[in-house]
Parts: sequence; structure tokens; C-alpha cells
Amino acid sequence: MRVQPFTVGSYVHVYNRGHRKSEIVLDEKDKWRFMQGLRFFNDVNLSQNILRDILKDQDKDKDSKSLLVSDTNRLFESVFELGWPKNWPEKKPLVKILCYCLVPNHFHLLLEEIVEGGISKFMQKLGIGFTNYFNLIHREEGRLFQGSYKGKTVGDDQIYLEYLSVYIQVINVLELFPGGFKKALEDIDKALEFVEQYQFSSYQDFIGLRESLIIDKDILGEIFLTPEHYKKFVRDILMARTVRKYEEVLEYLVIE
Repeated sequence: MRVQPFTVGSYVHVYNRGHRKSEIVLDEKDKWRFMQGLRFFNDVNLSQNILRDILKDQDKDKDSKSLLVSDTNRLFESVFELGWPKNWPEKKPLVKILCYCLVPNHFHLLLEEIVEGGISKFMQKLGIGFTNYFNLIHREEGRLFQGSYKGKTVGDDQIYLEYLSVYIQVINVLELFPGGFKKALEDIDKALEFVEQYQFSSYQDFIGLRESLIIDKDILGEIFLTPEHYKKFVRDILMARTVRKYEEVLEYLVIE
């Protein structure tokens, strides 16, 4: 699927996966690096090679206390700490990231175009930058992702946006549940506990467990006013008690 046309103000469901379905993150450090990339690549001023450049700088300065050091704990903190590196220009976001999910061999994002060409530039920087980092740290060569990103433009259908947020943040995580998504539906309470503990989805932000600096809930924050509201909506979808049956919209949500 090619990326559908969109303009400033459009919501776009973006997806990409590893080349030949290979994994794009191999360990916890890679996962937090990708999360860090979601935050720091979303800026007009930064280069595509920022993660690679940061890694090289750290080799020169083992005592660095920067937000961007390679220690896993500091990578975690860099997603949540306020502030911006002092030697960088003031942040000017390319997009709004409404929600996201990273799993071992692919990722999903719901983005809003806020400057002309913002999504294309952000996805280019994220793709090239993270590939450069991955190849450097793991001594690999060549492409990491399966070509350029895929995207589906989202209209102003509130129900579609509601379902899409659950598909991105919850359903994709439940594919990792022991036995997969169908097994998860056999024990909803256990399945939701599994999702709540998963750190590489924005679901934790929506249910009040944390506040990352990656997302701007935008319209989703207007729809779901409280964590309890969202948790109930997610449970209702998994229990198939919503306005539309889950199966009726799942096929349309999938873009891979």
C-alpha cells in the first residue's frame, strides 16, 4: 500500500516492519533507542544521523551525563525527562504523535501532519537514523526496514479513531501474549495486565501509569477524558460489547 494523500491537519496511520519480516529491535536498549528516536527525531532542526552521532560522541566521553547517553536507564529517562539538550535549537515538532506501538519486527504510529511535509520528513529521519544506529551497534549493513513506510489517511470518523487507538496500542501488544491474540481473549483480565506492563506502547500514557514526552493525545485526549474511560472502552472492545462489532472494523484498520 502506498501512502494515501494527506494535508496539514490530517491524521495518518503509519506502519513499517523489518526487511523480510526480520526484527528491528534485538534487546531492551534497542527498544529504548527507538523510543528515544520518536522523541528526538520529531524536530525540524535535527539531522537524520543523530542517534549514530550521539553514540560516537559517547565513545569519546564515557563520563557524559547527557540525556542521550547509551545506558538503558538513561535511555528510559530521556523519554520522560523535561528539557532539551542545551546545544540544540529550540524544538520545533514536525508532527504530533497521538499514539504508538513498537514490537520486535514492526511499529505503528498515529500521526497528525502539523507542518507541510512533516510526516514524510519525520519518517525519513526515523527510518534512516534508526537504521544507521542499528547497523553501527550491531555491526550490520544494508536496509533494516521493508522499504518506505506505509500509511492510511484517517478521516474525522470518531469511532474509527477510537478503534484505531486500541488496535495500535493494545491489539498489537496482545499478539505478543503467550498463545497470541486469540488466547488473550480467553482471559481478558490477564490480557489487560499484560498490556499494562508493556512499556513500548503508549497505552500506559492513556491509562495514567506514566506521562512520556513522545505523545500529544490531541483529539484522542478529547474523546477519552479519563484513564478509567479509556480502560473501560478497551475492555468493552475486547469483550465485543461496543457500538460496532470488533470484527467489522479490524480488517479495515490493518494496513500491513
